[in-house]
Amino acid sequence: MQGVSTWVQALALFLCVLLAVYLGDAAVAANSSYGDKELPIYSVDTEEKKISISFDAAWGAEDFPKIMEVLDKHNVKTTFFMTGEWVENYPECVKMLVEKGHDLGNHSATHPDMTTLSKEKQKEQILAVHNAVKELTGYEMELFRPPYGAYNNEVIRTCYELEYYPIQWSVDSLDWKDLSATEIINKVCNHKALDCGAIILCHNGAKHTAEALDEMLTNLKNQGYEIVPISELIMRENYHMDVTGMQIAD
Repeated sequence: MQGVSTWVQALALFLCVLLAVYLGDAAVAANSSYGDKELPIYSVDTEEKKISISFDAAWGAEDFPKIMEVLDKHNVKTTFFMTGEWVENYPECVKMLVEKGHDLGNHSATHPDMTTLSKEKQKEQILAVHNAVKELTGYEMELFRPPYGAYNNEVIRTCYELEYYPIQWSVDSLDWKDLSATEIINKVCNHKALDCGAIILCHNGAKHTAEALDEMLTNLKNQGYEIVPISELIMRENYHMDVTGMQIAD
């Protein structure tokens, strides 16, 4: 009888663990979904005048020193979403970002369209960068931006399974189109979606982004915005998404 009792207890424990995992996944799905669609975080509903600026780093690093100089001048911390190739080619830049207190975000190993990959390959793309950055700096990444902004339900679920928050943007600088510095500034600072909780997309390695950054930050500060890393902007619990991908507190 004691053997049966032990077996029953073990089975009960297993079922409890299984239920906890299921409920945890269900909670994640409920937080990240709108209807039957899983959504990344495009922006955050907040009354505080806080916004985030992010840089996708998949190209070169020629403008990196200038970007760092301007960010230091304004005492602004941002979020850099880095590909595996960028991490491999510019390890000193990665280390500098950590030392200066910026967010390190994951932008996949090889910049593929994640929606074309199996779940196993999606995980490989994310974990390759995660492990490389952790080995290089000890930093544990938790923010993922899908290349090209391409996602589907499976990509979002994969992110959460790996304890990542999937991040998009609500304000696109369009600097990747080689706009002039003036055009970039106007695009960002007069954008219809620029509001409390906005996430701005820029690119390290774009032609005129570094040139535009100083005036852009000055303009945003003059509008009363405080610029914080995405890790400080997003909600971690007790939220739901609206149809635009905005996090809203429950």
